[in-house]
Amino acid sequence: MSGKFQPINRNTAYLLPPSLQDWLPEKHLARFVVDIVDQLDLSGLVKRYGGGGKQPYHPAVLLALLFYGYATGVFSSRKLEQATHDSVAFRFITGDTHPDHDTIAAFRKRFLPELEGLFVQILVVAKVMGIFKLGKVSLDGTKIKANASKHKAMSWGYANKLEEQLRREVPALLRLAERADAEEEPEMDLPDELARREDQLAAIKQAKAEIERRAKERFEAEQAEYEAKLKQRKDKETKTGKKARGREPRPPEAGPQDKDQVNFTDDESRIMPSSEGFVQACNAQAAVDIDSHLIVENHITQQSNDKQEVEPGLKEAEVHLGKAEGLLADAGYFSADNVEQCEAAKVVPYISDHRERHNRPWDERFKIPPPCPEDADAVTAMAHRLRTSEGKSIYAKRKSTVETVFGIVKEVMGFRRFHLHGLDAAQGEWNLVCMAWNLKRMYALGG
Repeated sequence: MSGKFQPINRNTAYLLPPSLQDWLPEKHLARFVVDIVDQLDLSGLVKRYGGGGKQPYHPAVLLALLFYGYATGVFSSRKLEQATHDSVAFRFITGDTHPDHDTIAAFRKRFLPELEGLFVQILVVAKVMGIFKLGKVSLDGTKIKANASKHKAMSWGYANKLEEQLRREVPALLRLAERADAEEEPEMDLPDELARREDQLAAIKQAKAEIERRAKERFEAEQAEYEAKLKQRKDKETKTGKKARGREPRPPEAGPQDKDQVNFTDDESRIMPSSEGFVQACNAQAAVDIDSHLIVENHITQQSNDKQEVEPGLKEAEVHLGKAEGLLADAGYFSADNVEQCEAAKVVPYISDHRERHNRPWDERFKIPPPCPEDADAVTAMAHRLRTSEGKSIYAKRKSTVETVFGIVKEVMGFRRFHLHGLDAAQGEWNLVCMAWNLKRMYALGG
């Protein structure tokens, strides 16, 4: 080769044994992940390992492997196994060992429930580092696709229609089978056709039973909400002596609706509206500290609507980390009950009571609101707070915190679909994603 280029020699032997420490830069995310994992209390995971059999990998190795994989967009157990051969960073994490994909997948599935405690431990480490102090949090949700196709879902209306069709076809096939002995046999395999329809009818029966169970739960919840609204309306009329304004709440309808669905692959996921249209998904919630951008609470819900997620968000964050100063949320979370729950918890609510339109005139944006009435209720006081310059400034941070985190999780880290079935497994994996984000953020802030 020409002498003006660097020489290429792939056959030079090492004069001394190579060291993984020399191959990885001193300030690298993989080193940071290993350092943080070494500070965590993993005794609960270690105790779960039984005696006998092949000597296992230490939980710290597999945990760091998963954390770094999710932080860098490698989620598949097979791809994680391959990365321990191809990537210096992954080799460093595993100490130049190569856990196979079955080991990685089994560890992830087995220990997902234990990861909840590690989520809090990592935030405690962030506090010790001096990069996290719980203040105001921004709450939002995003639809994450389930490990199931929406085309494997069946609605109540279609289930009844298909069941009726199959029940008509079975007697017709039986009559055809009786004539087949005396006449020329049909081209179709009649026993197989009959067995297939019986299997379909059994699956439809199971799906309808699940839809009916969900409809009953929904009706009970809606009935309780309806009765609470009636009571609140009646109490207001008694207090003021005037008829309450607005329409009276409508009573809920019992029983399944035609569009109620169940998925045969993952019956705990739901069809939900998203920016990509209707998808089979779970609603992944996260509360993000507006100063550090660390996720301080996360949970999964089957509800596509966010109104019911304020209470669990506040409760979980307070149990593990203490009380937040304020809660920022968009109009999807607005309800009088949610505002009152925040006030009762001594958390200042900044929940938009309407959807803002774009490109409003400057005089509307900078208009000074009239003073708040002294006898204002919690909703009126919050609405006034959001129209002050200080309230607008605080609420404006919502988009640059939780929505930014969701954007990075989906676009940079590449997490758009759960890899396990079931609500509990989705919760565990979302927890893993949130911890991976927090580690990336801690590394950026002070790693």
